[in-house]
Parts: sequence; C-alpha cells; structure tokens
Amino acid sequence: MTEARRIRVRGQVQGVGFRPFIWQLAQRFDITGQVLNDPEGVLIFAQGVALDAFTTAIRTDAPPLARVDAVESAPCEALGTDSFDIVASTGAGAETRVTPDAATCGDCLAEIRDPADRRFGYAFANCTHCGPRFTILRALPYDRGQTTMAPFNMCDACRAEYENPADRRFHAQPVACADCGPRVWVEPESDGDPITDAADRLLNGQVLAIKGLGGFHLACDATNAKTIATLRERKRRPAKPFALMGTLDMIRRYASVGPADEALLADAAAPVVLLEATGDSLPDGIAPDQITLGWMLPYTPLHHLLLTAVNRPLVMTSGNLSGEPQVIGNQEARDKLGAFADAFVMHDREIARRLDDSVERADPPMILRRARGRVPGTLPLPEGFDDAPQVAAYGGQMKSAICLIKNGQALLGHHLGELDEALTYDAFLQADADYADLFDHKPELVACDLHPDFRASVHARGKGLPVVEVQHHHAHLASCLAENGWPLDGGEVAGIILDGTGLGADGTVWGGEVLLGDYHGFERHAWLKPAPLIGGDMASREPWRNALARLDQAGLHDWADALFGDQPLAMARMAMDKGLNAPLCSSAGRLFDAVAACLGICPKRQSYEGEAAMRLEALAQKAPPDEISFYYDITATGPNIDPSEMWATIRYDLSNGVSAEIIALRFHSALARVFAQAAGDLVSVKQAKAVVLSGGCFQNALLHRLTCEWLTAMKIDVRVLAHKTTPANDGGLALGQAVIAAARHLTNR
Repeated sequence: MTEARRIRVRGQVQGVGFRPFIWQLAQRFDITGQVLNDPEGVLIFAQGVALDAFTTAIRTDAPPLARVDAVESAPCEALGTDSFDIVASTGAGAETRVTPDAATCGDCLAEIRDPADRRFGYAFANCTHCGPRFTILRALPYDRGQTTMAPFNMCDACRAEYENPADRRFHAQPVACADCGPRVWVEPESDGDPITDAADRLLNGQVLAIKGLGGFHLACDATNAKTIATLRERKRRPAKPFALMGTLDMIRRYASVGPADEALLADAAAPVVLLEATGDSLPDGIAPDQITLGWMLPYTPLHHLLLTAVNRPLVMTSGNLSGEPQVIGNQEARDKLGAFADAFVMHDREIARRLDDSVERADPPMILRRARGRVPGTLPLPEGFDDAPQVAAYGGQMKSAICLIKNGQALLGHHLGELDEALTYDAFLQADADYADLFDHKPELVACDLHPDFRASVHARGKGLPVVEVQHHHAHLASCLAENGWPLDGGEVAGIILDGTGLGADGTVWGGEVLLGDYHGFERHAWLKPAPLIGGDMASREPWRNALARLDQAGLHDWADALFGDQPLAMARMAMDKGLNAPLCSSAGRLFDAVAACLGICPKRQSYEGEAAMRLEALAQKAPPDEISFYYDITATGPNIDPSEMWATIRYDLSNGVSAEIIALRFHSALARVFAQAAGDLVSVKQAKAVVLSGGCFQNALLHRLTCEWLTAMKIDVRVLAHKTTPANDGGLALGQAVIAAARHLTNR
C-alpha cells in the first residue's frame, strides 16, 4: 500500500552527495517526493510502496563521506507529486555538521591523469566524494554562495554536472574546471606550465611555498640534504622533524608500511602518519635522532600533479614564522615566507580558515594533532548526557583547541597552537567566533582550566556566563572517558595521567598522577615525588635544570657537578634552597627531560617542545628486545612514587659501559611498571572499574605499550581506555572540560 513519510536524517550529511544519493535511492525504489538540506540535516518527504526498504538503505548504502547518526521517520500527508525532486536548502541556524576536507578520490584522480578528459592536469578537480569543505566554508548551510568558490561562475559544462542528480558532481559546491575555476601560478612567473616550472625548481634545489587546502607549506626535495639544511637554516628550525609527502610506492621505499598504516594513509582525512624508517635512507636532516618519519599521501590534485612531475618525495612543513600560525593568504605569504622560499606556488581560491595537517599513528592508534581532515567531525556524547546544555570549553595554554557541546554531540575544534603567541591568540579568538557562528552555538555555561592566568581561562571568564573551572589532569581523564563512551554514571576509573605540567587542586604543579575519579570529581591517589622546577618555565626548555633537581634530591651532587659543570649550578641551587621561582612539580615530562640530560641528549636546551623525550624514546626503541624485562627501581611508598634510587643505578650502568639505548629502555619500563601497579591496585580492590591512559606522555608509543603490558602482567581483569580519535595531549583538554561542566550542570539542576 502506498504511504507517505517525513524522514529526518541527522549526522554528517551535508556536502557529501547525500541529496543525489537519496534521489538515486528514490529511482531505485520507485519513490516520489522531495529532499532538501536544512539546519537540522537532511529532510525527506517520501511516498511509495517500498518505504521500509528505502529507509533502511539510507543507513546501509550512505555515501563514503557521510556519517548517519539518526534516521527518524513519521507518517505525513501525501505530497501529490509523481516525481522525486531535490529542492533548495531552507532555514537559518545550524544543527547539522560540516564535512571535513577530504583527499582526492580515485575518480577525480583518474580524470586529471587522462589526456582525453576535460579536467586533465587541472589542479582543483573535485566531486561530492572529495575536495575542500571546511577550509572554504564561510557560513551554513553548505551551498556554493557560502563558500570561497562563490566568485567563480560555473561554465555550461560544470553547470550541467552540478544540476544532474545522476552525476557524482551534483551539487558539489566547489565544482570547477580550467575554463571557469581557480587557477594556479608560480611567482616569480615564467613561461610555460606552472606545474612543470614548480617541479623544475624543486629538482634544482629550491624551497617553494605551496598553497594547499588549509594553508601554505614550505616544500623541497626530500632527497636533497643540502636543500634540507638550507630550509632548516632559513627557518631557524635545527631539529624538529619535517613532514614528508610521497606516493605509496615512494613511502614503502623509505618506511615500514603495515596494513593499518596503509589504511590510515589512504583515509579520506589524509593525515601525516608516523612510520618506522626502514629501507633506503633519506638525509638525516629530515628527522634528526628519530626512528620514525611523518608521511602523508598527496591529498589535492595540485599535490598529485607536483609529485608526478617531481617523481621523488617532498618535504612538506608548515609555512609559518616560528611560533606563529600557518600562513593562508597570498599577500601574507609574500610578506612572511619570502625569507624562506625561493618561489611561490599560488592559487586564487581563498582559504576561509587555516587548518594544519593532522598527525596520527596507526599502531597504537592515536591522534597527535587533530586538524585538517578530522575537523569539524563530532563525537556522540556518552549515555547520560542526553540533556546536557550547550557548553563552550576553551582548553589550556598550549596545543589550544576549543570544544562545543550541543544536541548530544561534542565538536572538538582544530589545533591552534600556543596561546602565548599573540597571533595564535588572535586565531583562537577568531575560531571561537567562527565556530559559534557556523554552528549557531549559544552556550549556557563555559569551561576552562583551573589556572587563572591562562589566556583561554581569562577569555572564558570574560564571556559573562557561568564558568566551570576544571583541574588540568581531571580534564585529561574525562576527555578519555568521553571519547570511549564511558557513561555519565559508569563508575570511577583509575587514571594514569602523565604530562608536562598543570596546576593542581592543591596549588602545586602536577604532571605525574594516578587519579581515582569520573566526570563528577576525583581524588589524587598517587603521584610522582615532586622536584623543583628551577627557573619555572625555563625548566621545560633546559633539561639540565630537571636533572640537577632530581640528582641533588637523590644525594648525587657530585654527579650533577660532573655532568653540568658548565651551567650556573650555584645560582640554580640557591634558587632551589630558597624556593625562588622553583615550584615543586610532579611532572613526568620533566622526569623524561632529566633522564635524557644525564644521557647527553640536548642537556642545555631543547630546540622544540618534547625534543628530549622524543629522542629518549627513539633511543629506547633501538635497545635489544630481551632488555624489556629489566627496569630500574622507582619505589612507591603510599601515594609517593619516588625515582630517587633509580639515579645511582643509571650512573652505575653508564660507568660500566651499558649502552644509552638500554638505559633509556629500562627507564621507560620502570616508569610504566610503577604507574601500572598503582592504577591496577585500584582495580584489584574494586575501587576502579577501568584504567585510563591520558596526558601528553602517552603519545610516546613505547610508554603506551609498556604500560598496557605491565597492566596485563598483573593478571587482573581490567579494561584499559586510551585515546584514539582525540589527542592525549593538551589538544584534548577542552573535551574533558566540556563534559565535566555538563556533568556538574546535570547533577545540580
């Protein structure tokens, strides 16, 4: 019997070819009616005999970039039409999600490689299954007039594709071709094809500034050691690893690519994927003292065309001044990158918002930087948060990101950077206004870090709304719980939270904690024995300061003198004795720095955040596998986890010729063991229902693996919750703050 239904589809359903997909389903099931986009997602009025099968197929056959969260169906009056039509978007506001930018699909790639195709060699080919989305969007709903493609009037051929429901470019808002769309050029200009010109420059050892989806990259030939050294010198970036771009065949030549790695590389998000360096060697200057390389596949037609012309891997590092956000405008690039680049690869499609490349790992799965390709994807809130109010959370001072809660979803925004930098803070303010406008977000309360002087916290307090201040490490714990769908009333967990620094609930500086808690609150169950942060923030930049504090604490003053005698030790010790700018801190990150300094790893100064710890991990990964069962003594007496005894053993091992690789591995194993034991004990006595691993130190793949192994060795039935789709570092703080604020509201209403 013929019936009529009103069908609402919620989720990531705009800008992914969903309306033509519905149109095609309607032809398949002989359905009449109409489909449109509106502020809540996709709305369908359908009538026919096979409505059940039609509705089921909406979920099961959805387009590749779609994410269907809900299909709601209710009877409605017959429309009185004998066709099925796609009609214009309606309504103001924004209740649906925007699709992240997606890498070039196979069909578009085949076209730009086919000399017989009208898009042969065109650098901006796209369709509903790929191409720019969030980086070109100015406002919702997602229609061409609301994007930076608005100035480009479609030619007749593109218009015919755009208006044909059977075509994969139906309502693909960035659709274009060489006759009507954006163009690419090289500066300084020369005769001939710009792709060929750019490739020749790269092969001749030049550094190019290339405009991509979310900003400019600085690119050069990844096989040219001299050019890489030139880029490092110009950018004043002596050691921080460069990202690389190559085809899959190129990547396999220089790195180990397992099935999970290959799947992640080929994901529509096209992130930078950390891979073990194997096979042929690339210049050491790409990633000094590291055993992994960050690789990504080309993700725009422009990148594909350049790589084909160059036929070798390219360095692709962020185009920015040190500490500043990535450059996105053409004139901005000329002004700021002129000192770095020999030439520019420009185009005339504006970038609406900057997005760095996402950085990820496949084994264990983790996101180190959540940005292009992942944002603005959302996470469903766990059970119990259905009635959560709209919340805006502003994260921390470093690796800043914003989180919005609305309608049972959490939108964790893109990586912004360090808010100490004025231009990054400007980008933070713009992102706050941008997300609120795009998603019609009207928060009832805001959340921020407990630290009163963080710029994000000051901003939150200035919003004129109720403010929920959240302790830093509690936010880490809650972000991991939320990502893993832990129910609001799911019970307490043991959180191993290891990171750099965060203001503790007792006013001291924390960073190596075992917390017993949930969304509602926490207790500090165990912690790393505090040591002075000599010079405050200087201690995070100069590892010798942390080593001095720990060695003096262990009574090894003479060893500290021998190792760091060229540093101002007397002044540093006086500061420790008198408590002058030397707050006590339980940071695991600073303990990594201390061990690294004693092994001679950048003791005087780190050239980038986390350098000492990253190099220590790389060193440990080179140790013989059978050393994994050995570990140093880090004792746990009551809540105090004390590494003092470890230092004398490290000194003994060094004096007896034990390699730095083995010492680094034994330290990792010791730290993992003692924290696993403290958390596992809470599970053993039924105080905790699971163990959470969070904080920036758990982006260390070796520490992550060893902690899980030590928990397994305890032979307890324990569920381990770790980050996979949100960062374990401070980039995930805002999610934790948001759900804690929501939990408090729901409890106190």
